[in-house]
Amino acid sequence: MSTLWAYFWPCIAAGIIVGLVDGLIAFRRPGQRYILFVLGAVLSIGLAALWHGPMGAAMRFSSEVELTARAALVYNEIPEVSAHLRHGPLTRRILLSGPADEFQRSELVRIMDEVPGVASAGWSTKGAGVPLLAEGAAASVAGFLLGLVLAYLVELRRRYIAEWKW
Repeated sequence: MSTLWAYFWPCIAAGIIVGLVDGLIAFRRPGQRYILFVLGAVLSIGLAALWHGPMGAAMRFSSEVELTARAALVYNEIPEVSAHLRHGPLTRRILLSGPADEFQRSELVRIMDEVPGVASAGWSTKGAGVPLLAEGAAASVAGFLLGLVLAYLVELRRRYIAEWKW
């Protein structure tokens, strides 16, 4: 499961759509431009938060990653060790727990780092990582800025065509 397609792509797409619509409106109203930009950015962050929580993307992402991590533990014949994503707030850091010797500990961290969707792995709660909601909001803002660039290009084309007197 790719984190980009499973979780971040809808946030980016929502940001692009909001940025494009917001930019098309804002570039034609110079007096209200910055207020509209701020409102559009807030709206794109709000859509990312809706995707994260009420629409259930965070829980789907969490269950898929934990299922894949569990399969990796079973494949490596260490079923007594458990792996869970850090919750409160949800991050992409896997917390490992259970009996393991020193070699197993180091190798399990390496193996869990390779699980798709995991940013880091460890045996302790130190280094909590960036909350998934913040990563989704950042992706949405990046999409919003891309949408603004697209709207600006559309506006430049409109102004260029308007210069010609047919």
